[in-house]
Amino acid sequence: MSEQKNAQIERIAEYEEKLDRCLGVLERLRSALDGYFAAQDDIRALERYYLSPEWRKDFEDDEAGKLPKELKRGVLSEDGIDHMLEDDTDLYTEMMAFRKTFSEEEP
Repeated sequence: MSEQKNAQIERIAEYEEKLDRCLGVLERLRSALDGYFAAQDDIRALERYYLSPEWRKDFEDDEAGKLPKELKRGVLSEDGIDHMLEDDTDLYTEMMAFRKTFSEEEP
């Protein structure tokens, strides 16, 4: 086989690997984005709860030992929901910055 043909075959194989990697990444990203979009109602509900008088009462009752010890109470940590909301905002900001950068690139 000629040197030119070998280079062509290597080039095609290299780009085929790139295509396979990109397809896998895009599939995983699509799945993650579908989950993220589906979670938006829950994220907004948690935000409303965290800012509500109900959360404050639940927090204070927990601090006073009025809730069962075996109750899972991550939502009552002062940082749990707040950190999740910060992560959500950061992720949204990153996606918008990426979109802006990508849309400014010339084809």
